[in-house]
Amino acid sequence: MTRSRVLLGAFALAAAVDLFSLAVGLDTGHTVAKPLLMPLLAAWAALRGAPRPLVAALLCGWGGDVLLLSEADPAFLAGMASFAAGHVCYLVLFARTHRPRARAVLLAPCYGTALIATVALLWPGLPADLRLPVAVYSTLLTAMAYSATTRLGPVAGAGGLLFLLSDTLIATGVADWPQPPRPDLWIMLTYLVAQFLLVHGTLGALGERRATATSHREVRSTTP
Repeated sequence: MTRSRVLLGAFALAAAVDLFSLAVGLDTGHTVAKPLLMPLLAAWAALRGAPRPLVAALLCGWGGDVLLLSEADPAFLAGMASFAAGHVCYLVLFARTHRPRARAVLLAPCYGTALIATVALLWPGLPADLRLPVAVYSTLLTAMAYSATTRLGPVAGAGGLLFLLSDTLIATGVADWPQPPRPDLWIMLTYLVAQFLLVHGTLGALGERRATATSHREVRSTTP
């Protein structure tokens, strides 16, 4: 328990340093803190019994974080690919652990419409070589967010939606849309909260599932 708290505290400290650095324009602080974030969160999740796909998703996020520290176009594409691999890990995990809930059918048109509208609006402003990769990546991201909501519940679902918001802010910047002040700060803030909520929601859902299974076994064992 102590190690778990230390890791979570270290993640919170690294996140605070990173966000503060972005807020005041301290590039060195951001460069140092950003690569620490996902490994610390992954270590905390692993210590709490996280399944391998969840840890793998976070480590893919770490790869994307490191690659996006570079402003070169090949690094951007490689970072996008790393995050896409992370979304695939999330999708595999969600499909293995929980069945779709009743609201899945109702929410599918909402997420589908949001995906089509976002890609259609961004398409003209994106560089030609990024249009297809962004469309594919957006599809995976939206599928992850939808799956988090419909299979795990509101906590993980909120994480998925914040991930959508974070990456949409990145895409609007690439498409030269007007940006809020300190856009990198808002991108990282929504991204960090998104990853934490995805982890917290997943671990909570898995814990409930284990508790239910244990309860069922105890009932069967005491039934004459």
